[in-house]
Amino acid sequence: MKELSPGDRPREKLIAHGAEALGDNELVAVLVGSGCKGRDALTVANTLLAARGGLHGLSRSTAADLRRACGVGRVKAAQLVAAIELGRRTLARPSRDRARLLSPVDTADYLMPAFGGRAVEQFGVVLLDTKHRVMRSTIVASGTLNSTVVEPRDVFREAVQSGAAAVVVFHNHPSGDPLPSPDDDELTWRLRAAGVLMGIDLVDHVILGEGKYYSFKGADRL
Repeated sequence: MKELSPGDRPREKLIAHGAEALGDNELVAVLVGSGCKGRDALTVANTLLAARGGLHGLSRSTAADLRRACGVGRVKAAQLVAAIELGRRTLARPSRDRARLLSPVDTADYLMPAFGGRAVEQFGVVLLDTKHRVMRSTIVASGTLNSTVVEPRDVFREAVQSGAAAVVVFHNHPSGDPLPSPDDDELTWRLRAAGVLMGIDLVDHVILGEGKYYSFKGADRL
């Protein structure tokens, strides 16, 4: 990046004017740090954003995806994925707030920042106390681009170990369409039946899509 004046170099620009003064490509260039033969960090950042479909695509990329770009090795790819995950977590509600999930909207607002927009399907559970305050949330199974395998025992093992009174289960659809599949319907009924046997209430099953969600409770199906 020697051809740029010092004031226009992304790192120096960030220090002088703050991160908000940088474009998307400049922020990625700061994380990339250096380029490769014949390409400076800004060129690598531009190429990477173009290849992944912009910031949205970048946020859904794995380290292996990022390493396909010239100038992005194992360490840089890990740094980029870590930075994206940190940004995602800052949008999630801090655990000290003890969010209460009293409606499908509450649940979606709690889950979407942390678990929406994933590149592969993941299935998780939110553990709740008797007042439906969040104890913790965890992923219990990860799958592929369009499926994952989970059993009721995986969900309720977490609930029993944590002393949860109720649970919300959730998973994402990488396709962006949150409408449930027949398999999603069947799993929901199995989870509800298992919850009755265990004495642990299944409050909702929420499917996260692209900026939208489907709630079995909201659809009066629980």
